[in-house]
Amino acid sequence: MPIIVNLDVMMAKRKMSLNELQEKVGITLANLSILKTGKARAIRFETLESICKALDCQPADILEYKPE
Repeated sequence: MPIIVNLDVMMAKRKMSLNELQEKVGITLANLSILKTGKARAIRFETLESICKALDCQPADILEYKPE
């Protein structure tokens, strides 16, 4: 898939664990894990906004497009 999810990179830069992010964002660990591993097929803008707010970043810091 040409969309790369860099959630783990941003979490490492902010020194935030998956559990901490889950508490701040309010979605399940399972869903965050699916997103983090790049297995998600979609993400709601509301969820993306919450993640960006929690990590103090922009959507482009988390999602990247790399053509195949």
